[in-house]
Amino acid sequence: MKKSILALALTSVFIATPAFAQDATPFTGPYVGGVLGLDSVELETGGLEGDDKGTLYGGVIGYDMNLGGFIVGVEGEYTESAVSNTDRNLLIAGDEARLSAGRDLYAGARLGYQIDPNAMLYVKGGYTNAKVKLAYDDNVGNAFSLSDELDGYRVGGGLEVSADNKFVRLEYRYSDYGKYETSSLVPNIDTSRHQGVVMAGIRF
Repeated sequence: MKKSILALALTSVFIATPAFAQDATPFTGPYVGGVLGLDSVELETGGLEGDDKGTLYGGVIGYDMNLGGFIVGVEGEYTESAVSNTDRNLLIAGDEARLSAGRDLYAGARLGYQIDPNAMLYVKGGYTNAKVKLAYDDNVGNAFSLSDELDGYRVGGGLEVSADNKFVRLEYRYSDYGKYETSSLVPNIDTSRHQGVVMAGIRF
């Protein structure tokens, strides 16, 4: 249901009237938009690894400035993820670790280059904070579950195309949360994620 509502909202961006006023310079000014894509979360410990995929959805807000074809900007993003990663035989035979991804907050900067009056290529980077829930059971009497927040960094890049005051982006990004230390049962879990997203929105 949430994904259907988001899809309708993104579609309405391109048919909504009346149009908002926009500066004559492309890729300049504040903007808001929706985010929809694929989220892949990876776990690795002791040379073993596992991954799982699911959808992500949320919103983005930011501000850009066009400096003669070079675009600089800042942005913030809120997304939710449907990924729940289960890995078995991680430390010992028969054990099971499940990492469920929750909300993800991002704040960072963009640097773009205008390749056409209505298109630009860009790179981005910044800070990300993700909520996760970890459950572990070694099936020999030791089990626990906990919720936590992971701090990390995100880098990525993409293509943005604009039309009047509307825009669409295709973007890939990678987030790394370093080593997640929980207890002596599950030491040093490396957590990272790959995401491919589509964004659509309005620039004011």
